[in-house]
Amino acid sequence: MPDLFSPYTLKGVTLRNRIAMSPMTMYRSEPDGKMNDFHLMLMGSRAAGGFGLIFPEQIAITPDGRTSTSCAGLWEDEQIESMARVVRMIKDMGAVPAIQLGHTGRKGSEQKPWEGKLQIAPDHPDGWQVRGPSPIPYGGRFPYPVHELTVDEIHALHRAYAAAAKRALAAGFEWLEMHFAHGYLGASFFSPLANQRTDAYGGTLENRLRFHREALDAVRAVWPERLPLTMRLVTDDYHEDGVQFDEAVWAVAQLKNHGIDLADLSIGLNTDDMREPPFSRAAFMVERGSRVRREVGIPVAVSWNLGQPAVANQVIREELVDLVFLGRPALANPHWPIWAARELAHEDPFSLLPRDWSWWLKNRPGSENSHGWPAPAIAS
Repeated sequence: MPDLFSPYTLKGVTLRNRIAMSPMTMYRSEPDGKMNDFHLMLMGSRAAGGFGLIFPEQIAITPDGRTSTSCAGLWEDEQIESMARVVRMIKDMGAVPAIQLGHTGRKGSEQKPWEGKLQIAPDHPDGWQVRGPSPIPYGGRFPYPVHELTVDEIHALHRAYAAAAKRALAAGFEWLEMHFAHGYLGASFFSPLANQRTDAYGGTLENRLRFHREALDAVRAVWPERLPLTMRLVTDDYHEDGVQFDEAVWAVAQLKNHGIDLADLSIGLNTDDMREPPFSRAAFMVERGSRVRREVGIPVAVSWNLGQPAVANQVIREELVDLVFLGRPALANPHWPIWAARELAHEDPFSLLPRDWSWWLKNRPGSENSHGWPAPAIAS
């Protein structure tokens, strides 16, 4: 029976445990989309802290695919080395480097959260014309007009996904996820709340999934079969006119046939007008993930409110999902896996660390092992 600390193999990649650091937009990249020392510190410390899989933030496939001008991108070759530097650190600390490629669509051109998180006007130096499947603004703090993508522009975005995937491979990433949730471009194509097209990319459920399939096919053509290719997907808009969960189950099955190796399930966030959103409930995505895993026959990862070690361990032990993605818990505690292992009475919690760190924490001068030696305190 697996547990939170069991190794996990997908394609030709083996994670040292089932704990992933989820992609989180930190608004600390350079204006040209490059990563910097902040990312080296953040990703390196979490890899050294025992996480098995490490994602930086969502990486934009085009300049207008960023959340803000302080977010990372991989739309040109000059950005590769800044990411390769972070990748080398993650690998050196024993974790697997992963990348999440995406485009923010109509939710781009945004201020930093601590500056208001409002959408920036297209004519502002830090703003741009946002694009989407239909000319429908998200609303609320995203009020500006949306440019409806032409078919040629859609095809150009598919090529941009593939080009970014090739650069990700050159940078050394070993796991690639496509971000089609949280109201960003892919999610908005799937949701009738944002997509009211009448051509081959809108209307029917099959047409609304066409953007996904074609983008996935483009990436699958350049991403090696030996490396995992996954997708974060919307499972519910929590709105009567939006995506329903049964539709999402169908969509995952279709995308499995087009080459995804694991489904990372989340919710839509295609509108602020959600009916009874479950954000306060612990592990609320697990039941849905379990159903997709069972009915579609595909590995599944979930996030949202899994920061309690006992809960995270239980969902793995019961084989409800395959991986646990942690966001804010990973920010709060760079050694969350070690803390979790100690909370759960793992026989050797420091074995999750790089070998040299593990040795020093388990041993002291003049002794063969750490028996009787007080364990270092690690804050939760």
